[in-house]
Amino acid sequence: MTIGELAGASGVAISTVRFYERQGLVDPDRRTPAGYRLYDDETVRRVRFIRRAQELGFTLREVRDVLRLSEQPELIAFDDVAGQVAAKLDELERRIAELGRVRDALALLVETGPTHPRCPVVEALA
Repeated sequence: MTIGELAGASGVAISTVRFYERQGLVDPDRRTPAGYRLYDDETVRRVRFIRRAQELGFTLREVRDVLRLSEQPELIAFDDVAGQVAAKLDELERRIAELGRVRDALALLVETGPTHPRCPVVEALA
């Protein structure tokens, strides 16, 4: 499939596919004699994974590490991966707590209306 077909099937822009290529996250399966990139179905799955992982807050470095682990598990020490996973879990816990504070502030704002002396959203974020 062409880069446009890959982008459409993956739900990303063509420029995103090119960016992932520059970052070493995806490679064309082959090229036509005219130099057009051609991709296989596995690349669609890979691009979807990358996009979803980014939506969940993973950095491209973290995504690259996970992809490398899935391709060559013998090259990566489990302790290194476990440490990265623990750090990501801590980060997610902090974000969940922060989102809970914002949710509570929004609920207070809806409940009390504009008569509250200070904006609870600003207070929650501060």
